[in-house]
Amino acid sequence: MVSDASDGGGSSERAAEFTEESAGTVLREACASVGLDPAGAELLRLGSNAVYRLSTAPVVVRIARDTDALDEMQRAVGVARWLEGEDFPATRVLGDVEQPAVIGGRVVTYWVNLQDEVEYAHLDELADLLKRLHWLEEPKSLGLPHYDPFGKVWDSLRTLDGASEADRAFLEERTGELNKAYDRLDFVLPFGMIHGDANVGNCLRDRTGRAVLIDLDGFALAPREWDLVLTSLYYERFGWHTRTEYESFVHHYGFDLMNWPGYPVLADVRELMMTLWLGHQVTTNSRAAEEFPRRVDSIRTGGSRKDWQPY
Repeated sequence: MVSDASDGGGSSERAAEFTEESAGTVLREACASVGLDPAGAELLRLGSNAVYRLSTAPVVVRIARDTDALDEMQRAVGVARWLEGEDFPATRVLGDVEQPAVIGGRVVTYWVNLQDEVEYAHLDELADLLKRLHWLEEPKSLGLPHYDPFGKVWDSLRTLDGASEADRAFLEERTGELNKAYDRLDFVLPFGMIHGDANVGNCLRDRTGRAVLIDLDGFALAPREWDLVLTSLYYERFGWHTRTEYESFVHHYGFDLMNWPGYPVLADVRELMMTLWLGHQVTTNSRAAEEFPRRVDSIRTGGSRKDWQPY
């Protein structure tokens, strides 16, 4: 299963093309700048980031799609180093490299490769990690921002190029309605540090069998419900988790988000963000070009989300 949970953010500074070819050019330059060999590198993911696993060293190279992602990735590197100091199970940055780096106009970071074959952790392990994470008190020096979901959504809409006029008009109307509904929510979990993209796709098993969190660039300050909604959404609307798996997540975290009256609105906001993220891939990804209008149509008609495909 691949994570399909980006925050939907867009950027006016986003380069026109972010393809396997253009990312590969950046990869070669990024490796050369730190003495790594990109020969045989495997492209694991091409979305918000191009993620490469090197074959010549236990290193993963991440290249951000957004050309203005420097501040965000500086925070991600800072979060990774802090979590390492706390002995928290999370992905580690490559220690002897100055980063993030700007290579070919893109923001590049270098990470320790956790595994040779992708293996996701179980939902109960994700719940345990989130519960532990939410108990930590982050230092102010991290400079974590307050999570602003609709700032990201409106920005994403402004830079959405691949939607029809009808779909764009609907998405703008939908965003306005959800923005008002979201502002009326009464959150019940504590406000504090969140992962920001917590789902089983961002919880891998390392070579020792330990579950670890990855993709740390979404860390922010927000109601903790945000770190639970994707798991609930994947189970309740998409059918990507079984009931047994979901119940194990609830048992280990200690809270069932679906029993909270605000869950339907939060789930609506999150699936809108997921759909907008996908909309930014349609000009360079044929699968996304097919999936995006199908998702918009199911949101518009209130149809089933069971045929949504993970990315």
